[in-house]
Amino acid sequence: MGNSACERLVRREGASLLACGICQASGQISIISSPTIEGFQAWLELQNVPREYSWHRGTNDSADSMIVSYQPPSRAWQPGPMYSSRKNVTEKGHLVIKDSLLNDTGSYTVRVDLGNGTQRATGWLEVHEWENDPGISANTTSAVEYGDPVAAFCHTNVTNATRIRWYVNYEKASSNERVTISPDRKTLILHQPSRFDSSIGCSLTNVLGIPQRSYIALKVAYGPDSVLLKTKPSEFNSVLPAEVGSAVQLDCTSRSSPRPTYRWIHNGSFLSSEASLSFPSLTWEQMGRYRCIVENPVVQLRFYRDIRIQRPRTILVGKPSFYLSGSLVVFFIGMTVLGGVYLCGVLIYTLVTRFSTRYLLLRVKGQAEVYKCPPQTWRTRTDEQGGKEDGRGGVGEVMEKG
Repeated sequence: MGNSACERLVRREGASLLACGICQASGQISIISSPTIEGFQAWLELQNVPREYSWHRGTNDSADSMIVSYQPPSRAWQPGPMYSSRKNVTEKGHLVIKDSLLNDTGSYTVRVDLGNGTQRATGWLEVHEWENDPGISANTTSAVEYGDPVAAFCHTNVTNATRIRWYVNYEKASSNERVTISPDRKTLILHQPSRFDSSIGCSLTNVLGIPQRSYIALKVAYGPDSVLLKTKPSEFNSVLPAEVGSAVQLDCTSRSSPRPTYRWIHNGSFLSSEASLSFPSLTWEQMGRYRCIVENPVVQLRFYRDIRIQRPRTILVGKPSFYLSGSLVVFFIGMTVLGGVYLCGVLIYTLVTRFSTRYLLLRVKGQAEVYKCPPQTWRTRTDEQGGKEDGRGGVGEVMEKG
């Protein structure tokens, strides 16, 4: 049978045609055909046909089995007993079968009359039904992120594993650290499903190379990842300063699937199951500690955030009617610290400067002592005239330089 696959297919409604050609030796006539599906148009291509020819149904070229014949000089087409409106022959001798049916399966023979003899070639045509899309199922379609794996099964009678392909999130999948595919390619295991996994699909490639796919939707539960608390007025270090009678807004949000449940606890007692709390005019009883609890019932994971509503802290200065708000207190404390640091710097600089000056003076004085003249030598002589009285009435001595 021929190894070439020269097909011309025009899809109609669902089915396929598989044809195999028998090629003769080089220079002789040959039939080249290719696979298709029932309901598609199929071609049996005739090659090396220089003169008149005829197509026959079956393995012989008798007149009773003739489909159609062609005589080049007159370009006349002569239908035979096996002719039908679905069959036609092109000017190049190709046999065309429109809307192929299962009973078109069988042998087809072409006869070519040459000046010095006759040549024949026979090919086999097989028509297959259109295969249904593969079935697909899974052990679960609702998973927990990074939880138990998901096993999907492709239901088909196909034994050729190369015809089966898997898709995760509509992208072709192969075995890796997250995906395991069985040797027969009919089972896929998705390890540690992610929140970004939305579908699993399998496909079959029919004889025409057309993929037929089936998908299942996958829902992965995740979160809450964290709790975000927004307040009006703004909070600092989980403390919200507010005066009695002021407006306060608390909004608790979190990213989760499915949507999480919320609970507000006030001073240890349940307050609300809404995500937000609003106090148009804050009362003294509404002061205190609040906790927002966010929970995903599917994942069985919860997070919470605490916040305390209290009056702004004030510091009285001078008269009782004068007070400093918390922000001013922070400002003055900061300035005091900076002033202390500055004074310490000045003191250290003064001490270092004085020490350096004194050390320099001592060093200069020491160098001056080194260059002093050597001490003079003195000797005593007695006055040649018998001496001289000193102030104490004694005989004095005259000191001379030696």
